[in-house]
Amino acid sequence: MKILFIGDVIGEPGRRCLASWLPRIKQEHQPTFILVNAENAAGGFGLTPEIAQELFKLGADVLTSGNHIWDKKQIYGFLDKEARLLRPANYPDAVPGKGWGVFEVTAGGPKLGVINLEGRVYMHTLRDPFTLARELIQTIKVQTPLILVDFHAEVTSEKRALGWYLDGLATAVIGTHTHVQTADEEILPQGTAYLTDAGMTGGRNSVIGIEKEEALHRFLTQMPTRFTPAPDRPWLNGVIIEADPATGRATGIQRLQCS
Repeated sequence: MKILFIGDVIGEPGRRCLASWLPRIKQEHQPTFILVNAENAAGGFGLTPEIAQELFKLGADVLTSGNHIWDKKQIYGFLDKEARLLRPANYPDAVPGKGWGVFEVTAGGPKLGVINLEGRVYMHTLRDPFTLARELIQTIKVQTPLILVDFHAEVTSEKRALGWYLDGLATAVIGTHTHVQTADEEILPQGTAYLTDAGMTGGRNSVIGIEKEEALHRFLTQMPTRFTPAPDRPWLNGVIIEADPATGRATGIQRLQCS
């Protein structure tokens, strides 16, 4: 089976780019399951129920997120209602939503487990994503050997370490959050596909999806600045993972850059 994972969608430019490119990607690669990181899809920060529904209609089977999932308060109740929208699993159980799920790929066919985690280096003080990931994988493996982890983390070392820690346990460990696609895709020795960051879907003439003049003003003055998503030269970044449904081992990984 083929799993398509699309990197952080940045605001309206990113959504337009996704709407433009996803039909072509589906036609060329014929993915059997599509995941989209959507934590920045509403104005570049957060997500609303309306925009989540828009992304589902475009073809996303599951939406993952990260630290910005809490930016729009109207998403809180939706997180409790919509199992296809995940927030990082290592937030406390008392917060809205769930951080993992098992989803049907085809009727009567294989299922895919998805785990969303957030890193701790330069981010929040959350439950250890390493030990939690292994606990959740053991729970999910009762239902399916196919498991993808979206690790929304700041630093390369933490992402890389989780990839090695889960080698042979997860089908794929894909990093998000930095919005810059890395070129280190590989299948680790025990069969886990790994990529440090899937990149972003949004304006390329930008600073990680934000209007470059606004980002420069912040860096040069250290003054608060309202950030807006950049529309220029939109591109879609993502990755396709091929996997054996019987074993859960990855058999291929390919980065995507569409512009």
